[in-house]
Amino acid sequence: MVLLPKNQNFLSEMFNYWQTISKVSVTALLLLGLSDLASHNPVGQDLSAIAQTSRSAQARAIARLKKSGQRWIEIRVRSQRLLAWQGNKLVYGVKVSTGKSSTPTPAGVFNIQTKYRVARMQGDDYNVPDVPHVMYYSGNYAIHGAYWHRSFGIPVSQGCTNVAPDHAAWLYRWASVGTPVVVN
Repeated sequence: MVLLPKNQNFLSEMFNYWQTISKVSVTALLLLGLSDLASHNPVGQDLSAIAQTSRSAQARAIARLKKSGQRWIEIRVRSQRLLAWQGNKLVYGVKVSTGKSSTPTPAGVFNIQTKYRVARMQGDDYNVPDVPHVMYYSGNYAIHGAYWHRSFGIPVSQGCTNVAPDHAAWLYRWASVGTPVVVN
């Protein structure tokens, strides 16, 4: 049982607080001249503060990652593909299902923030238990296994990147917290 404070506005206040913190963080980065974070960022630094990055910043981040030799993930929304790279060497590729047009997958340069072998995912119109191999990379956006459909290659999600469970297991073992994720 979860005990919430008696204040009816608690959840609303917490949401507003986190929204404000996010806006303050982005504003601070802009004021510091770091709005194009990908071009100034040493590979491996947390890039999740800038959710929407320009195509040119994404291209620079990809070029930097390809030179780095490190593991990174590319999600190509247009072609519904996820590619796992080690530097400039493609090591794994799979069809995925990203967000529908009404719930798009945000483009940008991110890092895997947390990993869960199994998690419950909930939203206004969904409640899915036992989601396998979840890797959050920006807020509620994650790469995860999807056992409830077989429509890979077609955008059907609420914004996450759905992967067949066996492919999600491989990615989960391969990637670690901090692995860069480029969504374009």
